[in-house]
Order: sequence, then C-alpha cells, then structure tokens
Amino acid sequence: MEELRVEATEKILLGKVKKGLTWTGLSEELELPVVWLVAAVLGQHPIPKDRVNALAKIFNLSDDEQIALSIIPQRGSRDLPASDPTIYRFYEALSVYGGAIKEMIHELFGDGIMSAINFSMDVAKESHPEGDRVVVTMSGKFLPYDWKS
Repeated sequence: MEELRVEATEKILLGKVKKGLTWTGLSEELELPVVWLVAAVLGQHPIPKDRVNALAKIFNLSDDEQIALSIIPQRGSRDLPASDPTIYRFYEALSVYGGAIKEMIHELFGDGIMSAINFSMDVAKESHPEGDRVVVTMSGKFLPYDWKS
C-alpha cells in the first residue's frame, strides 16, 4: 500500500507543476487547511473520501491510489535528523530552542505537553528590511499530565 501512496503523491506533485496549480489554490478548492493538505499529500494524514475524490478528478488518480491516500498512515519521519536542508533547519531550531520552549510551556501552563493531534499550523511570508522571513505558527491544545497513583 505504501508504494501506491508514494505513486499517488508523485502523480499529484507532478500534476500540480504541469497544471500550474498552487497548494493554496488546491486547499481553497478542497476546503482544507493548506499545511494539513500538503502534509496529507506527502503521506502524513489520511485524506477524507470526498476530498480524495476531488483530488482524483484533478489529478486522474486510480481507485487504488485513492484508497492508498485515505488509509491511516505511519506518521513521522524515519530518518532524523533529516538530510533535506529546509527540514534540517527545523530540527536544528528545536535542538537549540526546544528546551526553552518546554520551559515556557511549563511556566505558562504547568506540567504537560502541546498536542500534535489537536493541532493546526500555518506558514506565511513576512517582508523584512533584511530579507523576507518565514513565519511558522503552531497551535496545539495543552494536555496536562494526569498522574494516577
């Protein structure tokens, strides 16, 4: 099934370029958050049946490719740190600032974590005199630790 999902992803990525489409345009057409849609196409989320059907029409996906995109995937990267420079910079940023983020979460909320399940993310471009900035906003529900005795 993984091979079919990869084929479907490649078909979408290639078709997106050939048709001159954008992720933002696709997300608006499919009524899905843009970052979520990209992550789903890249294999990190199951795509709901109605949205897979819409993608199939745009990118001529087979029935099997549609099924592969709708199955709950194995999430996460298997090779960390990533070798891709863009992804590695996030790994690097968390290596440097992860402890500080953790301390601030505990200071503001108490003992717990930020959910990556009840979660949203946005990526934006910000103009800056020293060069454009990448703005990544993550919003996750706070989940307090509930220690049972």
